[in-house]
Amino acid sequence: MSAPDAAVPDSTVPGPATPDPAATDLFGLVAYGELLAFDRLAADARLAPDLRRRAALSEMAAAEIAHYRWLTDRLAARGVTPEDAMAPYVEPLRAYHDSTEPRDWAEAVTKAYVGDAITDDFLRGIADGLAGPDRALLLDVLHDSRYAEFADAEIRAAIEADPRAAGRLSMWARRLLGEALSQAGRVAAADRGALVALIGRTGGDVPGLLRRLTEAHAARMTAVGLNN
Repeated sequence: MSAPDAAVPDSTVPGPATPDPAATDLFGLVAYGELLAFDRLAADARLAPDLRRRAALSEMAAAEIAHYRWLTDRLAARGVTPEDAMAPYVEPLRAYHDSTEPRDWAEAVTKAYVGDAITDDFLRGIADGLAGPDRALLLDVLHDSRYAEFADAEIRAAIEADPRAAGRLSMWARRLLGEALSQAGRVAAADRGALVALIGRTGGDVPGLLRRLTEAHAARMTAVGLNN
C-alpha cells in the first residue's frame, strides 16, 4: 500500500488511443473497493488497543482514499463518471464487508492482511492484460509491504499473547477467503465480462486465477502462524 504522500500518478497521462472498456470497468471496480476499504479501515481503527496502532490503521485508510482519487481522476480524464463506473460493484463488495465485520483488533488486522493480499494478487494476475499506462496505474495501487509487515506482526503478537487465538484467527481467515471467493462470482457477473476478458489476455482463465489466489493465501497463512 503506497504511502498517502507518495507521488500521485498523472491522471492526465493518456491511456490507449481508444480507452479500453475492460480497463474502465476494472478501474470502477478497484475504485469502489478502495473507497469501501477506506471506510472500513477508518472504523476498524477504533478497535486498536493503543494510539500507535490506531494511527497505523488510520494511515492504511488514508492510503486507500489516495488510491481511490488516482483511479477516479483517470476515469474522469476519460470522460467517465466515476460513480457510474463504480455502481455495478456496490452490492457485491458491500456484501463482502457486511458479512465480515471484525469483532476485535486481532480480527481487524487479520482482515486487513488477508484482504490486501488477495486484492494485490488479483491485480497482479490481470495487470498484464492492460496496456502500458493502464497497467502502470493498476500496479501503483498495490499495497505497500510495510502495512503487510505491520499486520503480520500484530497477528503474531496476538498468538503469542494467547496461543488459542491461532485457531480462532485461522477460522476467521478461512471465512474471509471463502466470502471473497463467493462474492467474486457476483463481481464477474456485474462487470459485463471485463475481468474474464482481461484474464484471457494474460493467457489464463478464471478457475486458474482463483486457484492461484487460494494457493498464495494458504502460503501466507502458514507464514504468519495460522492454519489453512
